[in-house]
Amino acid sequence: MAAFSSDISVQPMISNKASVVLESITANAEDLIERACRTCYLSFHRYDPPKSTEELIKKIIRKKHHSVLEHAHATFRIKGGSRVFTHELVRHRLISPSQESQRYVCYADKPNRKKTKEFEFVIPPTFAGENYDFTGAYDKQVEQCYQLYEKMLDAGVPPEDARYILPNGTTSEIVITSNFREWRHFFWMRCNPRAHWEIRKIAIDILKILKNEAPIVFWDFIIDDENMTATGEVET
Repeated sequence: MAAFSSDISVQPMISNKASVVLESITANAEDLIERACRTCYLSFHRYDPPKSTEELIKKIIRKKHHSVLEHAHATFRIKGGSRVFTHELVRHRLISPSQESQRYVCYADKPNRKKTKEFEFVIPPTFAGENYDFTGAYDKQVEQCYQLYEKMLDAGVPPEDARYILPNGTTSEIVITSNFREWRHFFWMRCNPRAHWEIRKIAIDILKILKNEAPIVFWDFIIDDENMTATGEVET
């Protein structure tokens, strides 16, 4: 058995370090949506972008003719979110995920293998309040979990089994793709004040990008940065 070192590589990842990067988006997405929609009515004589694009897309969203929004897609890479966040995210079945695997990704050295990446975890901001602070206690417990994970790898336990001890706060990189209709539904659900703070923050980061890339499709979502929420005019 390899000697177990007490030197750990735990690197706390605080909640505001999650990053969202746009990997890909349908080119000329709003024009495509307009042309797809006009096919339904053969109303190309009214095709006069950009004015007709805005008029038609806002009209179909308000009339809930949302199927035409499915012709456009966007893909994002998210780093620094916890597995609590990703477990909530993958409940959206029309969002296609490709996620960092704790079975194949190793967070500590093991015999004949170097770790894949440093171990990181999210610290919820609510762990420290006006009359309490559980941050230190939480940090200590996570370190103990990681030490046991490292010790099990040293003993020959495969990462796919050693991972059982890792906490929900462990960060997990993920790439997600969905169509614009589902993105609107995602924002309606996850930018709501009742949504969990972590997925809400990441959802708002995605929304900001899509409002810039496709401002007509997402025009009705108003972002409140102070309260970390967003509301839309039309439920999708």
